[in-house]
Amino acid sequence: MNERTHSRLNALRHAAARIRALLSPSPAATEAAGAALRGAGRGAVRALPWLLGLTAVAGAVALLVMHPPVHEVPRGDVSLRSNQLTGGVTEARSGSLLVIPGLHSVRDLPLRDRSYHPTRFARADGEAPLQSLEGLSLGLDLTVRWGVDTSRLTQLATNLPDDVENDLIAPALQGLIYRQIATHTVREVFSTQRGAIQQTLETELRRKLAADGIVLRSVEIGNVDLPAEYRQGLEQLLAEGLASEKMRYTLELEEKKVKQTELTAAADKVRRETAAEAAAREQIIAARGQEEAMKHVLPFKQRQVEQRQLEAEADRVSRIRMAEGSAQARTIEADGEAKAREKLADAEAYRQTRIGKVAVDQMAAEGALLSRHPLLIQKAMADKLSDKVQVIIAPPPSDGGFIGKTLLGTGAPAAGNATPAATATQQEQE
Repeated sequence: MNERTHSRLNALRHAAARIRALLSPSPAATEAAGAALRGAGRGAVRALPWLLGLTAVAGAVALLVMHPPVHEVPRGDVSLRSNQLTGGVTEARSGSLLVIPGLHSVRDLPLRDRSYHPTRFARADGEAPLQSLEGLSLGLDLTVRWGVDTSRLTQLATNLPDDVENDLIAPALQGLIYRQIATHTVREVFSTQRGAIQQTLETELRRKLAADGIVLRSVEIGNVDLPAEYRQGLEQLLAEGLASEKMRYTLELEEKKVKQTELTAAADKVRRETAAEAAAREQIIAARGQEEAMKHVLPFKQRQVEQRQLEAEADRVSRIRMAEGSAQARTIEADGEAKAREKLADAEAYRQTRIGKVAVDQMAAEGALLSRHPLLIQKAMADKLSDKVQVIIAPPPSDGGFIGKTLLGTGAPAAGNATPAATATQQEQE
């Protein structure tokens, strides 16, 4: 042991010694404490009745607070308060009821439907399985929906047991279900007679529970629990049965299809015959209509032909008349034109005659004029030669006579004199 540990042990010993000294009182202190205790005891003895009264009052108040004499009506239930002295029953569907202990008793009954699921015979290997007609054990999952008869609540408040399901419904159901299942085979319970069994259970159980004030709503059969080997064989058998049923329905369906085909063909045949008859009747009616129409069409066509012949004849006559008129018009025009030409010829002849006479007269007058004035010949010649010749220069006559004699050629002009004049005239012309 080291030094440090030894010092810690010594410190613990000193602390224990101080605690022991404090806990052990001194004789004076002990005497004073005893006197105080004796005084307190005498005071407590004098105040004991008051303390007991206050305690009782406080206990009563606490009891009233913790357990008030009021009953709350549960939701969905009806509370029935029975007076133990008078036997009267008070009904409350909501709120609270004053319940005095020892005087009143309260019973709550459900207003809503409830479901009961029995478990004793739910499984084939359960507590009390059902027995079929073959002696096989099977389980049945049942659901019983029930409610209380609200018209008999006053009576049910005192007669109905507290545990309705176990005291009323379960015994009644077991008495029926075992008897019913024992009269059916497993296959009937499993498939074929399930609905009938359910209906029978529901009817008998409703009648039985009605006497106790219980209204049965329904009985539903759920799962049917069978032994594993039997379930397998039954399922196989049911599968074969279903296959057989399926084959039967298939054959019936095929027969119906064949029959449907025959009916369809017959209907199609009848429809075609009807259509052919209708078409034939339609053609006959059309032929009759056409025949009736021809009775009116032929005279119409004949009248059209006659009308066209008359129109052609009228057109021919019209054309002949028009040709005759045109010929007559042309004849008249030709006659008129001939007469006009004849008159024009006469007028032309008359004009020529008159022109000739005028020309003769004019020539006679000119001849007479030229005879009196011979210089007009040169003048006329000069006018015809050219319109540019305006002046004619002629040499004066040698004999001092008229200068126009040279131009008139009355005397023999000198060759030298005549040449300048002709030359001047030619130059002027150029």
